[in-house]
Amino acid sequence: MSGEMEDWLKSGDSKEYFELLKFATVGAEKERLRDCAACATWLKAWLRKIGAEAELVTRDFAPPVVFAEIRAAEDAPTVLFYGHYDVQPPDPEGEWISPPFEPTVDGGRVRCRGAQDDKGQFFAFLCGLREHLAGPDARRVNVKILLDGQEESGSVALFSMLGDAAFRRRLAADVMLVSDTSAAADLRPAIVAGLRGVNHFTVTLRAANRDLHSGEYGGIAPNAAQGMAELMASLHNEDGSIAVKGFLDGIQPPSAEEIAAAEAGMAGKDGYAADIGTEPCGGERGKSLALRNCFESTIEINGIHAGYGGPGSKTVIPCEAMAKLSTRLVPGQSPAHTYEAIKRHLEANCPDGMKVELSELTGNSPGFRLPLSSPLFRLAEGLLKEMDPRGAVFQWSGASIPVVAAIREASGAAPLLVGWGQPGDRIHSPNESYSLAQFSAAKRWAGKILAAI
Repeated sequence: MSGEMEDWLKSGDSKEYFELLKFATVGAEKERLRDCAACATWLKAWLRKIGAEAELVTRDFAPPVVFAEIRAAEDAPTVLFYGHYDVQPPDPEGEWISPPFEPTVDGGRVRCRGAQDDKGQFFAFLCGLREHLAGPDARRVNVKILLDGQEESGSVALFSMLGDAAFRRRLAADVMLVSDTSAAADLRPAIVAGLRGVNHFTVTLRAANRDLHSGEYGGIAPNAAQGMAELMASLHNEDGSIAVKGFLDGIQPPSAEEIAAAEAGMAGKDGYAADIGTEPCGGERGKSLALRNCFESTIEINGIHAGYGGPGSKTVIPCEAMAKLSTRLVPGQSPAHTYEAIKRHLEANCPDGMKVELSELTGNSPGFRLPLSSPLFRLAEGLLKEMDPRGAVFQWSGASIPVVAAIREASGAAPLLVGWGQPGDRIHSPNESYSLAQFSAAKRWAGKILAAI
């Protein structure tokens, strides 16, 4: 372990960061609501210690949203910072090297669920904010903080709050800062100029009234597992393009400048192959990595289950199959329209003897792209050049932060998304981690951008 890491582990930042990580804040699981509420309460107390007015805003039985405000002067610019304290489920837990909610130091990295996404990213920023408040520029910017407890499952409560006019007025700001994205390779700074939107939902296919003996009923009864495989395969053409009629309606294509900038900031075919352990051959064949990952929409199957999956064999014809789907959407696509297009497609292609049902729709978030000529981007480029002489690249992230577009509209703020993630962080996978170098960069960025604004 390096001396720098040892020194950091003795600091207050690391102690508090580890406390935050220990909360098992899986916002999508109702049985974790108590953990989410405890974490939100901890964050409220932490924010009050640094001088913020902080409160918990709740809706029904959802994880609380943490809202805080640090007032400087009426004529000072206002920054709205968004992050999320909820995390992905830790499954498959058997693949974790150490318990998923016990922070473990491994070399220069901290391993834990949420170490990067998004506890590490947002808490490093808040640590930078704390140092900023102790400096000479503390009273030259108003700061509002919004910490979501359901980002990983659609931000349902926060979307509901954004429908309240009084709550929307409280979010009014000049600039919205988000640290929930990635840097380029080797931690080169990246400014995210666009995000894809998202929908996710469950597809259920039902056949017979029970699982049937595969001998007695084989060749007679329809098989829900086979039907689901056929149904999922129907979503794409042989070349990988999307086969759903109407799904691609309204897409606004990127400019040549945007495509060139995206390609310049990407790792390339070999880089992706090294990262994921196989060829980056998903999506429509014959199109570039930048087009497929940044500027085109997708339909992805996140999981399928049917019948028996235990040890040995159980010779049944499954009566029911379930699939989890997510779609990534680009500017011009309507989340409602794309969902209805998939629904019509699945109903039209439902195998004989079966019924298909869609449920648990969340996301409902459109994609967006920001103009490269933005004065805020020029400011960020200069600051990031000071942090790294290589300068910043622009990225159009294939990922989604569903509620960001809605917060942007509600607050009137100009968004600036600069994050410090890396492929090796393994977010959404077992053994997620975040390095000291990334934590330090996020903290330093907070101080620079707050002082500059």
